[in-house]
Amino acid sequence: MKAIVIHAARDLRIEEREVEAPGPGQMRLRLATGGVCGSDLHYYNHGGFGAVRLKEPMILGHEVSAFVEELGPGVSGFAPGQLVAVSPSRPCGACQYCLEGLPNQCLNMRFYGSAMPFPHIQGAFRESLVADATQCVDATGLTPGEAAMGEPLAVTLHATTRAGGMLGKRVLVTGCGPIGVLSILAARRAGAAEIVATDLSDFTLSLAARAGADRVINTGKEPDALAAYGANKGYFDVLYECTGVAAALTGGIAALRPRGVILQLGLGGDMALPMMAITAKELDLRGSFRFHSEFAVGVGLMQKGLIDVKPLITHAVPLAEAEAAFRLASDRSQAMKAQIVFSG
Repeated sequence: MKAIVIHAARDLRIEEREVEAPGPGQMRLRLATGGVCGSDLHYYNHGGFGAVRLKEPMILGHEVSAFVEELGPGVSGFAPGQLVAVSPSRPCGACQYCLEGLPNQCLNMRFYGSAMPFPHIQGAFRESLVADATQCVDATGLTPGEAAMGEPLAVTLHATTRAGGMLGKRVLVTGCGPIGVLSILAARRAGAAEIVATDLSDFTLSLAARAGADRVINTGKEPDALAAYGANKGYFDVLYECTGVAAALTGGIAALRPRGVILQLGLGGDMALPMMAITAKELDLRGSFRFHSEFAVGVGLMQKGLIDVKPLITHAVPLAEAEAAFRLASDRSQAMKAQIVFSG
């Protein structure tokens, strides 16, 4: 089978790998679609992010859908040919944090396509994938492209859970890549009353407006547009910070009202924080990392038509042209979510 392997920055190869057989509790899947994520782009463009660096060749990818091909011993509830969304989250279930109900913080996490541990956890961008049946969620009624959006949607649903009650809240979203736009969808579904979104790209902002943002601001063209929201100690109740850029976080904090909540989703490395403002306004700074149970919830929301991710899927390219998907996904003037089509 063919797999998409990153060796170093800008060194992406399509290589042959052995097809595996499913063990007890597992299924062999034929990959349908894979979405190029921000972390995939960090590996492709820079060889890693922050302190996380590639130390060996690694199969990329963790946003995938697939068709069931073979059931391993003890698996029921699935049938060959069935479309499933595949969660990349594989906590051990036995460590301290798993037992405390925090599986996204698992000490032995096997998250597809991650160079955080060494040896690296190989990813899911391969024609044939063996996965635990517990990772797979029925995606009947969705397209393979929609089903592959289950992972980034789950990230934003987890962040929305971390925020606490969203009903009637005023929300600021900084950064309108896929996570930012999905945050708009998640916040609105959770009851947000007003959503303002910022970015540097008119293209991504247009999709943010289509997703339901009440106002979009190009901070490159209007660098002072958020200043008005800083009057009387601030306006917004919740900030989804999706860039990982210190300037975006600082500007967002200035626009938050006292006791507002900062949800940090963007992973751009360590940042300097305006601690005086955080302290004086009694702001809550909450990290949001990955997800677990939210994955199945997100797939269900898409199946019920309560969240529509189709407008975010701007490009689909065949496996043979996989590197084009990475180049497209890096171009925020024309791409939101670029996906690789492995099979139909």
